[in-house]
Amino acid sequence: MDEKWNHFDEAGNAVMVDVSEKAVTVRTASAAGAIRVNAEVMDAVVHGNVKKGDVLGVARVAGIMAAKQAWSLIPMCHPLCIRKCAVDFETDEEKLEIRAISTVKVEEKTGVEMEALTAVTVALLTIYDMCKAIDRGMEITDVRLLAKTGGRSGDITYG
Repeated sequence: MDEKWNHFDEAGNAVMVDVSEKAVTVRTASAAGAIRVNAEVMDAVVHGNVKKGDVLGVARVAGIMAAKQAWSLIPMCHPLCIRKCAVDFETDEEKLEIRAISTVKVEEKTGVEMEALTAVTVALLTIYDMCKAIDRGMEITDVRLLAKTGGRSGDITYG
């Protein structure tokens, strides 16, 4: 079987990748995504008037908690001891868009791309959940990996 398909054994069965022989290195990953909202949601989030509370504060905590649980959500994802996880937001009132950015850091044998992507996705889902009474037409977009460091493939920045 082609070596790039490392989540399958010779018989085609799904397996967790064996990282026992890999070196422990410092690894980071950053991811981003956005949610498009209407003007009423943007105003309520920016001015703290959402009835369910501090939307971005709750979304930040949800994203951090989600990064720590990526292994339990994604099959074959290794449980990692996360050393740092940050989730930040940028609001663009003109474009009616809230952008989430996460950065995750570990000292491990495997990378943290899944954790960074999970943090962003759950943070955006939390914004949706807290604001859906105002706008059910919100759209989560552009979730992607921005960069990763460490490991065999080294440092990579994505477009």
